[in-house]
Amino acid sequence: MKSHTHVCIIGGGVVGCSVAYHLTKLGWSDVTLLERSELTSGSTWHAAGGFHTLNGDTNMAALQGYTIRLYRELEELTGLSCGLHHVGGVTLADTPERLDMLKAERAKHRFMGLETEIVSPEEIAKLAPITNIDGILGGLYDPLDGHLDPSGTTYAYAKAARMGGAEIHTHTKVLETNARVDGSWEIVTDKGTLIAEHLINAAGLWAREVAAMAGCYLPLHPMEHQYLVTEETPEIYERDSEHPHVMDPAGESYLRQEGRGLCIGFYEKPCRPWSVDGTPWDFGHELLPDDFDKIEDSIAFAFRRFPVLERAGIKSVVHGPFTFAPDGNPLVGPVPGLRNYWSACGVMAGFSQGGGVGLSLAQWMVEGEAERDVMAMDVARFGRILTPAYTLPKVVENYQTRFSVVYPNEELPAARPFRTTPMYDAFDAMGAVWGQQFGLEVPNYFAEGDEPRYEVPSFRRSNAWEATAREVKAVREAVGINEVQNFGKYEVTGPGARAWLDRIMAGRIPAPGRLALTPMLSPKGRIIGDFTVSCLAEDRFQLTGSYGAQDYHMRWFEQNAADEGVSLTNVSDRRTGFQIAGPNARDVLQAVTRLDVSDMKFMDVRELPIGFSTAIVQRVSYTGDLGYEIYVDAMEQRALWEVLWTAGQHFGMRPFGMRAMMSLRLDKFFGSWMREFSPDYTPAETGLDRFISWKKNVDFIGRAAAEADRASPPDRVLAAFEVDADDADVVAYEPISIDGEVVGFCTSGGYSHTTSKSIALGFVPRDKATDGLEVEIEILGHMRPARLITTPIYDADNTRMRG
Repeated sequence: MKSHTHVCIIGGGVVGCSVAYHLTKLGWSDVTLLERSELTSGSTWHAAGGFHTLNGDTNMAALQGYTIRLYRELEELTGLSCGLHHVGGVTLADTPERLDMLKAERAKHRFMGLETEIVSPEEIAKLAPITNIDGILGGLYDPLDGHLDPSGTTYAYAKAARMGGAEIHTHTKVLETNARVDGSWEIVTDKGTLIAEHLINAAGLWAREVAAMAGCYLPLHPMEHQYLVTEETPEIYERDSEHPHVMDPAGESYLRQEGRGLCIGFYEKPCRPWSVDGTPWDFGHELLPDDFDKIEDSIAFAFRRFPVLERAGIKSVVHGPFTFAPDGNPLVGPVPGLRNYWSACGVMAGFSQGGGVGLSLAQWMVEGEAERDVMAMDVARFGRILTPAYTLPKVVENYQTRFSVVYPNEELPAARPFRTTPMYDAFDAMGAVWGQQFGLEVPNYFAEGDEPRYEVPSFRRSNAWEATAREVKAVREAVGINEVQNFGKYEVTGPGARAWLDRIMAGRIPAPGRLALTPMLSPKGRIIGDFTVSCLAEDRFQLTGSYGAQDYHMRWFEQNAADEGVSLTNVSDRRTGFQIAGPNARDVLQAVTRLDVSDMKFMDVRELPIGFSTAIVQRVSYTGDLGYEIYVDAMEQRALWEVLWTAGQHFGMRPFGMRAMMSLRLDKFFGSWMREFSPDYTPAETGLDRFISWKKNVDFIGRAAAEADRASPPDRVLAAFEVDADDADVVAYEPISIDGEVVGFCTSGGYSHTTSKSIALGFVPRDKATDGLEVEIEILGHMRPARLITTPIYDADNTRMRG
């Protein structure tokens, strides 16, 4: 083994080998992969080997599609067989709610170009004749579904990587990983020491242990998983073609043909985490003891759904561990707080996602960013707040709900409440119905009287309807109050603060006493943040952005840190407060401070005495109404509440939550982070280019790409639509059609309680985006007429917001 390498990958499973191949494919040939045992040891070798494109996140679905298409290329390149079986697959729906979910997924696939289709029970009986269709309402058929040989595929990736120049060392155990001053890594193994400029943790079942060597924690945990292989079955081997996959969510099972028999696996509710206190280093090509007790109910259900199973003998049982992150998606990308340390872990669906993970990580490392938005699997999405005690119940919950209906308004209960503000008990007593963001409890709405303290999950308008309407009415007619804890907040100070902000932000950096809105761009001009920049003094600024993107943004700030003269601190949990919004908001503010606020203009920021505190007050509001954001030290939040709430009663103050907030913002067509604004989009596509400061004499990050878009505008543009909806509104990714042809897709939507209209935001071709354009938007399988509108449906001339 050589002493130095550009990249060292720890882990020789399908993901590690995929990363090695993709790095060499993109031109980095000096790649070394270390595997403590044989390739495929751990989870890869005993995987069921199924693959599919179905995923609630469109970018993950696209990466899964890439993975599946890659296998033929690998076979041609290496001459090795991946053991491909493209047999297609159908996901069953036995309830209206699940059929709604499948219709929503099919709608997404329409604009993605995936050839899935909704099929009837009778069609399912023809596609998968061993299925008992009693109680089945329909299903989603995907012709790309299939399975492969896990070992053959992994060795194909490995051979392709070697052909590109990579070295692979098996039976080489990593003992230590030590960060060096220059940002490189010392990897100590039982075969010698290696120095690498970049280190990738693709250690699978041992990812926790390898991360601990670097002094960090990755939120993942192994779970026991069991599948059965039957003896030869006439209903299978007498067929003219291979039987397709069948996913039966009601039975928590997946089924496919295996040779002349069947393979069926389960995601059972009485599941068991494995190796809670750490994965043994001597574990590798072993299986766990059979455990039929935990799948007893699942097997009984499977016998009813697939009666042939009851007559088929069991040939073998495969029971082994594989790793999950709390939300089931991979952990990929640069680990926050560590230089040149990358994660490629938690890929529980390795043969659906491994190729896409390898491609995305290689692009990130070689080109500086992935071509697609990878936030759904970014290792930074959980932040540094998670603990093993939090991770475990969330992983168990994710395993148990792998086949559950996923609702757009669903709030999962495990490991909650975890992080709360000083207002938690007060809001709870006021009837708060809680959601969570980044581990933080956030009021979704407030139930009154005997209204239920639980929002029923639904694809349609939920039982939060009346409460949300009431809160919107309070904001529009009097004044509402809402926490601002769920904003990310950063303090930037020092003599070089303005120059650094000018370089890292695309927009104008305001003068003292003013604030400005600005996008933050990647070098390729993609939107990686939308911020409010507030100038408290010439050398002191406050940034506010998405609370859930804290570690994502802090990682970017640190990667682009100024050499000197700038101090940046994440104060998201140290600085909190409230926003007040509505026609009486100014009166409330004036009632709680001795200073005159009548001359405080829109986009002003001041420090005002309120109660016992000196508060940062910004005249801006995401509600699109007259409003103020008021920030104090977190220890002073309850005192601030008492002052504002007491004074506010005279002016009709009511609390409001995130459901009302998301309705209010639609009245003004305000975009939302990770909906309208994400690394998938550019300012010129979304309208954020109006906040770019083209005149400033600074080569801000992403300027060249933004200038190119300005000179030659992209083909698509974000627009707003009034939708003729019924009992369900746009959520996201519904296709937009003109004359029966899909031309775009929705980014978000909902119901405007202010105007009693259903509103959607989405992308359409720029040359068609004219006022009054008639389109159709598919909502739960129904084509709903919609009309493009260019004038905000509330306060169109900004009289209320700016007056």
